[in-house]
Amino acid sequence: MSLVFTPPAPTTVPVVGGGEFPVRRIYCVGRNYVEHAQEMGFTGREPPFFFMKPTDAVVAVPDGETGRIDYPTVTKNFHYEIELVVAIGTGGSNIPAAEAAQHIWGYAVGLDMTRRDIQGDMKKQGRPWCIGKGFDQSAPVGPITPFAQTGELLTGAITLDVNGVRQQTGDLNQLIWSVNEIIEQLSQAWTLQAGDLIMTGTPAGVGPVVSGDVMVGRVAGLGALQVAVR
Repeated sequence: MSLVFTPPAPTTVPVVGGGEFPVRRIYCVGRNYVEHAQEMGFTGREPPFFFMKPTDAVVAVPDGETGRIDYPTVTKNFHYEIELVVAIGTGGSNIPAAEAAQHIWGYAVGLDMTRRDIQGDMKKQGRPWCIGKGFDQSAPVGPITPFAQTGELLTGAITLDVNGVRQQTGDLNQLIWSVNEIIEQLSQAWTLQAGDLIMTGTPAGVGPVVSGDVMVGRVAGLGALQVAVR
């Protein structure tokens, strides 16, 4: 086969202990913490819903380094959302929740950056809002820690500081839909494969950042993710 141009290098995320995790797809879960759902105007345990980001939206941030993202175009309300990221190592369809952990390769800290004003406009018009979620550099991700080192992450603090001030605080046990339930639901709609990342939702406290701001996200048991906005 002769390619008509040289394809871009694959997207990868560094692994704690060495190596690179190749990214295939990025699935995201909306409104998966009760208080965040409430601050977005919703209540209760609604059925999970999903959206996707392009693979090349990933900004991989090595351990101990500061990732840098540009303030995006066509927005005046650029929001952070701290999230636990699940890396899939073994794919499958119709995976039962009771078996879902067997498909997890590891975990990372991630940010679901959002053009909130654009997303809101699209919602009001009943249009797709990928322009608000799936833009360039919208998915900073820290190093992936292998499942073998962490075990299953069912509880633990998840936080985000902006310029040294705590803005988001939650616990993984507050997920409306657990990681295992998310994998079960996703695998009914898509065939999951090795290399998929799942962003599992954000606690309450989302808000804007501007050029010059520095965000530091943490999930208990994983390293910190530090990202500066240019």
